[in-house]
Formats: sequence, C-alpha cells, structure tokens
Amino acid sequence: MLAIAAAVVFGLGLLLDLINTRIGGITGTTFLLLGLLLLALHQAGVGTAGVRSGGGGGNWRRRR
Repeated sequence: MLAIAAAVVFGLGLLLDLINTRIGGITGTTFLLLGLLLLALHQAGVGTAGVRSGGGGGNWRRRR
C-alpha cells in the first residue's frame, strides 16, 4: 500500500516539476522526498500484513 502511495506522490511531484509550479510552497522536490520516505517505509516492512501462525508452509492437507 505504501508503494502505491509513493507512486502517486512521485507522479504529483513529476507533474509539478514539469509545469514548474508550487502548491502552497510545496515543490516537486518535496514530493520527491515524500515518495522516497514512503518507499523506505515500504521496504522496511511498515504497513505489511503479519504472518499467520499455525501454517504448514502452504500445505493445507494433513498427511497420515
């Protein structure tokens, strides 16, 4: 989810940079840094689902 948010932020930053504008003092570089922060959080595992316990490595059938 954070990677998708980073992609949106990078897109907004690119758009602001291409049209050379600011939104309330926020420039394209600000969006670039925010996107990098979101990607770093994504790579660190923040916001990912936890591992379910009791799994058998994907084997859902019991062997006798």
